[in-house]
Amino acid sequence: MERDVITTVFLPVALGVIMLGLGLSLRVEDFRRVIMYPRAAAVGLVSQTLVLPVVCLGIAHAFALPPALAVGLMLLAASPGGASANLFSHLAKGDVALNITLTALNSVLSLVTMPLVVGFALQHFLGSDAAIPLQLSKVLSVFAVVLAPVAVGMVMRSRWPDVADRFDRPVRRASSVFLVLVIAAAVFKERANVTAYIGQVGLAVLVFNLVSLVVGYFVPRLFRIERRQAIAIGMEIGIHNAALAIAVALNVLGNPTMSIPPAVYGLLAVFTAAAFGYLVAHRTA
Repeated sequence: MERDVITTVFLPVALGVIMLGLGLSLRVEDFRRVIMYPRAAAVGLVSQTLVLPVVCLGIAHAFALPPALAVGLMLLAASPGGASANLFSHLAKGDVALNITLTALNSVLSLVTMPLVVGFALQHFLGSDAAIPLQLSKVLSVFAVVLAPVAVGMVMRSRWPDVADRFDRPVRRASSVFLVLVIAAAVFKERANVTAYIGQVGLAVLVFNLVSLVVGYFVPRLFRIERRQAIAIGMEIGIHNAALAIAVALNVLGNPTMSIPPAVYGLLAVFTAAAFGYLVAHRTA
């Protein structure tokens, strides 16, 4: 793929701003808090890292997605929860503390799980001869863009809370703008084929989104985890970091087609998460 200003400059900057916003909301205590919610955290992490990729694989086959789009959907499934999951959890009367904890843990775990899931998807859908190699240098560069801003945000929150508070709202607003621009950039790069691709993958992405929310909420309920915590897990699993998935598709895999499923997802997830949050917030049981 021809390197251009979108992949070399804009995407790293946009992703860095988004992850800085996430870091400003995190504290070291958020990682320690898992001790307070061991069962809820375990169910949430297992659902995110094991159950969801298997479900996504089944959806990709059920809709007979073309290989590149199937890999893009699997990439989305392997992405951690998005920063907006915390907001939707709050609006749906979920346990935001647990939600923040899961976001922090999933962001770290994705350093291991995302390469594994994407590597499997490339092998499974494209085969060993056609698969795009995951170059270590590119993987490290993307995750440096992910972890460095999160670490900066956490340090600011820990050492200079007043400064972090002043930056928090503007960075959150900038993150929302950059997320929209990242999605627009992905669509722009595939503008010649985007209508056809959306027709092929749109329904599969919607089903994946809805199944993610349902799995995230009802699997914990099957394990008798209380409703507020189940809402938090549902939002964490149901709202993925589309910007990260798009950045990996474009910067690491070098395949704009693979960025289409997360781009479509980014457009749909706001509406489905809002509707789902309304429904679970008004459940009586």
